[in-house]
Amino acid sequence: MNLPLKPIYLFADSQLLFWRKDGVLFLDSIRGVIDCENPKAAYIGASNDDDPDFYSIFEAAMYGIGISHCRMIRSTASPEASSSVDDADIILLSGGDVIKGWDVLVRSGLRESVTRKYYEGAILMGVSAGAVQLGLYGYLEGDLSSENLFDTFKLVPFIVSVHDEKEDWERLKKVIHLLGGVDKGMGIPTGGGMVYYADGSIEPVRYPLSEFSMKGESITQSLLFPGPPGDIRGFSHQGDSS
Repeated sequence: MNLPLKPIYLFADSQLLFWRKDGVLFLDSIRGVIDCENPKAAYIGASNDDDPDFYSIFEAAMYGIGISHCRMIRSTASPEASSSVDDADIILLSGGDVIKGWDVLVRSGLRESVTRKYYEGAILMGVSAGAVQLGLYGYLEGDLSSENLFDTFKLVPFIVSVHDEKEDWERLKKVIHLLGGVDKGMGIPTGGGMVYYADGSIEPVRYPLSEFSMKGESITQSLLFPGPPGDIRGFSHQGDSS
């Protein structure tokens, strides 16, 4: 029987792994929703070629909230590695190259393992590329076209973009146009994050989120500001179509 679904955490980069608010680590809130006394954490480095330096950052972050049982799930996933995913209470998808990482997840069977664990009650975290992969679509570099889009986990019902605020989220807006405005986009700025809850509510973390939707031929941008958990405050303004 599946357990109640846990929140999904999307981070633009690794800053929130060590961010403190009023002296309290943000990750303490994640530790607080894990039911077991000695949780296990798994790191999937498919998007960054299993870079050990990034894994060490993950280990340090987990150690900071009292989790010492960590495991890197390598791109050459073996049955033993898959069992580590099955045992995990927290699964983090690393940053790096979105399409490269997604190809590994699909080829190794980790896509199915991660999805199953989410529905069994595990907490999922995505950093940068990992955050994009937890959303609806990824897209290739270069000229955007419908052929350059690919399905991802679809566990978070947005097209996710990260740390692209300096470019005014142009590529994200183009993807929304390509899809005819059927799906909304969410831009997570550098240093910021988003929590997606099972009831469909959203919590911006640290910095405002940019939510994009299409009305007619124009893109509307809504800014969602951080506040108390479950409190979403924002305003909308009309943006140029792209």
